[in-house]
Amino acid sequence: MKLKKMLATAVLVLGTSLTASAAHVSFGINVGTPPPPPLVAVGPVGVAPGPGYVWVDGYWDWVGGKWVWVPGAWVLPPRPHAVWVVPHYHPYHDHYHYHHGYWR
Repeated sequence: MKLKKMLATAVLVLGTSLTASAAHVSFGINVGTPPPPPLVAVGPVGVAPGPGYVWVDGYWDWVGGKWVWVPGAWVLPPRPHAVWVVPHYHPYHDHYHYHHGYWR
C-alpha cells in the first residue's frame, strides 16, 4: 500500500513538472522546404475586441505535411504578461528545422 502511494505521488510530481516545463519549451520538426514568403501583413486589423487582447501577426505553419498560412488575429494570451514567440525555422543539414510558435 505504501509503495502504491509513493508511486502515485511520484507520477503526480513528474506529471506536474513536465506540464509546467512544457509550457515554456518550443518543439521542432524537420521539414523539407522553407515556408513561402510571408503574405502581405497589414498589422492589427481594427481594434482589440477587449482588454488584454494582443495582435499576433500572420505566419506560415507546418500542418499535415505542407505549409499553411495562419492569418493574423487578436488573441487573448493564456496568462497575464505572456509573450507570443513567433514560429521560426533554420537550415539543418539537407532540410529545415521548424519551431512552432508558442506562448512564454
